[in-house]
Amino acid sequence: MAKFDPATAIQDLKQFGEYGDVNPSITDSSTFTFLGAQTMVDTFEGTQEGCFLYSRHWNPMNRYLADAIAAMEGTEMGWVTGSGMGAITSVMLEICNSGDHIVSSRTVYGGTFAFLKNYLPKFKIEVTFVDITNLEEVKSAIRPNTKMIYTETVTNPLLDISDIPSLAKISKENNLKLVVDNTFTPMIVSPYKLGADVVVYSMTKFINGKNDCVAGAIAASADFINALSNVNTGTCMLLGPVLDPLRSANILKNLHTLHIRLRQHSSNAMFLAKKFKETGIRIVYPGLEDDKGHQKMKEIMNPSFGFGGMIAIDLKTKDLAAAAMEGMQKRGVGYLAVSLGYFKTLFSNSGSSTSSEVPLESQIEMGLSSGLVRFSVGLDNDIERTWQLIEETLKELKVIK
Repeated sequence: MAKFDPATAIQDLKQFGEYGDVNPSITDSSTFTFLGAQTMVDTFEGTQEGCFLYSRHWNPMNRYLADAIAAMEGTEMGWVTGSGMGAITSVMLEICNSGDHIVSSRTVYGGTFAFLKNYLPKFKIEVTFVDITNLEEVKSAIRPNTKMIYTETVTNPLLDISDIPSLAKISKENNLKLVVDNTFTPMIVSPYKLGADVVVYSMTKFINGKNDCVAGAIAASADFINALSNVNTGTCMLLGPVLDPLRSANILKNLHTLHIRLRQHSSNAMFLAKKFKETGIRIVYPGLEDDKGHQKMKEIMNPSFGFGGMIAIDLKTKDLAAAAMEGMQKRGVGYLAVSLGYFKTLFSNSGSSTSSEVPLESQIEMGLSSGLVRFSVGLDNDIERTWQLIEETLKELKVIK
């Protein structure tokens, strides 16, 4: 069977503006008029199709972007939020009630970890963190009150690969929802097509690609999205993590170049990964044939987009990592900054930045070195020059000869 092509699915969308504009018209309005009182009543009750009520609920521009996200994921519907955490937390609170239980990958984005570990206990929702690559451990963690398995396709920051088809099988056998954060690998992997129930994104990262806004997305069945947006009980409707339609318009335009950008990110990341490997520095990148996640990644990925733009190296100590990042920034390799998916290379010491919410003992348990440097490799036209600058830095610090 042919692999799903998310880029073509987006290309096939026909989204004209109000006056035939090639870009959809931006509806810069918070509220909408009705030609009849009964139509407003029916819209509030959810029985009226095609009408917009209030932009916390739906906005035409947000709907355009949500439809594009759904097309990319192969889901019935999508929803967009004001941040990635807005998407993640809304999904968790929609699925789980007080007294429920979640099985989560122990290696997830630090903000997600903090929400699971520190915030959900306020609602008596318990979480068990597991090695998501150990399917027996996942199965053993499931309880009678478990409602969800949560993971990231490529985990942050260790770049472990989740076996989504197997996790989906486990979920269905136990009547659970499998929720997958696909932020690192949009288009590269299509979790819903592999059996996931809900896919979440921080669109701040690769999808938008400019680091000029914060946004999130949810892709799932029509029933799930309609439940999220229900005016009486929907988590997204009631908690209000709404995205500004002006930002939606910008993100939608950027989404149409995502496939091109991903190929360049992936190509550059592969080049740097091979160079790091030649030096003997411990490198994690699922594109390398001897990487522990390589084979699984090949099984679940869509062809032609590469293995992604994220790599990680281990410089052993926090001090050496700091010196290397400062040196690389000084030489113009990129920026010492959190986040990812930018056109310039970004690097950070994960244990003291994007995973700093994870307690030190948990970092040690999951194998997160204090010297781990995570790279989001940029769109550099001359990646060989970039490597020369990295090499100069590492030689100056006597990391390599």
